[in-house]
Amino acid sequence: MEFLKILLELFSNIKRRFKSVGRPHFQIDEDTELHLLEEQHAEELFALTDQNRQYLREWLPWLDNNVSLDDTEDFVRDSLEQFRNNNGFQLGIWFQGSLAGVIGYHKIDWVNRATSIGYWLGASFQGKGLMTRACRTLINYAFNDLRLNRVEIRCAVKNGKSRAIPLRLGFKEEGLIRQSEWLYDHFVDHVVYGMLKNEWQGPDK
Repeated sequence: MEFLKILLELFSNIKRRFKSVGRPHFQIDEDTELHLLEEQHAEELFALTDQNRQYLREWLPWLDNNVSLDDTEDFVRDSLEQFRNNNGFQLGIWFQGSLAGVIGYHKIDWVNRATSIGYWLGASFQGKGLMTRACRTLINYAFNDLRLNRVEIRCAVKNGKSRAIPLRLGFKEEGLIRQSEWLYDHFVDHVVYGMLKNEWQGPDK
């Protein structure tokens, strides 16, 4: 019982710490910033999604369920609810004042101090190192501010661009999950990449 009491107190303290943090905003450099997706961003987010629909559809399974501004508004509302429930958040990636993509924590496992990161970027914003810098920022935040111990990234086996990011950041390839995701008309296998707090080299990695 004493151990359970200590564990619950630790869990409560971690959640209070997360609650005490304001709406997340990260200035990566003079051109690039991340901040919480809110209702006023829905129109710009839907436009970016719609412009990149075929490009994104190759690896993201939700495009056919996001076909109108209303769908994007629902996503933003769900994302804000996720943030209010202390279960992670979704951030827009802005580059030179334009919305370039989205990055966020899928959820936060507070008991095991772990999370996973998902991300996507519009085609015209590729090749600028934006996603690597955005991922590095969220990894630093997870380990240093949220006091998590593990960050995971999963990528489809054949999605070379996505897989390059955790490898570039020093993640360890931990295994293969067969037929992990239904992608419109077929299953795809996922590769799991993991990073532990004591392995992370920090912002200059």
